Amino acid sequence: MTKKPISKTRKIYIVRFIGRIIVLICAFLLYFLHPKSFDVLERGKFFSEFSPLHLLWMVWMIDMICQIIPVGRKISIGSLKLFRNRFRPITEKINKEALKKYIISTTKNAYKVMVLWILLLAGIGTFYYLGIFDNRMLFLISVLFYVGDLVCVLIWCPFRIVAKSRCCTTCRIFNWDHFFMFSPMMFVWNFYSMSLFAMSLVVFAIWELSILIFPERFWEKTNVSLKCSECTDKLCTQYCQKLR
Repeated sequence: MTKKPISKTRKIYIVRFIGRIIVLICAFLLYFLHPKSFDVLERGKFFSEFSPLHLLWMVWMIDMICQIIPVGRKISIGSLKLFRNRFRPITEKINKEALKKYIISTTKNAYKVMVLWILLLAGIGTFYYLGIFDNRMLFLISVLFYVGDLVCVLIWCPFRIVAKSRCCTTCRIFNWDHFFMFSPMMFVWNFYSMSLFAMSLVVFAIWELSILIFPERFWEKTNVSLKCSECTDKLCTQYCQKLR
């Protein structure tokens, strides 16, 4: 069988994945070799001194802004399907009852994922308040989740089992990624962590409100752009190959 070429979008995400692995390695090196870099995580230190962590804060903020503004940057349709310019309505009349059932079903599955994530956060928070984890450890956990996000996209996604999404393009929780990444930082009360967590909540809220207000943009049977036959991203190829 002839191996199909990798899509441009997947190539971009592979490069980003490699970049995130490098960030993770650098974060651990700083943790062991230059722990003072993490002083920015202490209250009042964000504006008083520079740290390499400031650069990562900027990258994360830009990533989240790109998720709520339909910019020209190359991002998967799975992340951009909330926007009107990515919506291609079907030619026939929309079955509103079927659409409603779909949204209710996928939302129930999505919030099963949320319950599991809250349980994980409860464990992380418990370790933090017991003194087992400190601010630096919570930061490293967020960086691990940063890498794990693209593991889910490019390699294998455990959330797909619970959310029952066909692939990244139709994934109900695609833009929950930054909320997942920065939720461990909710336990750290300083500008660095709380600004990231607050912005992730903004991204999460806009996504959820969009599903509530424009549900037709999130279903492949009402949005032609989400159909497998129209896919150009081909991000999660392990699923694409089973469907084609």
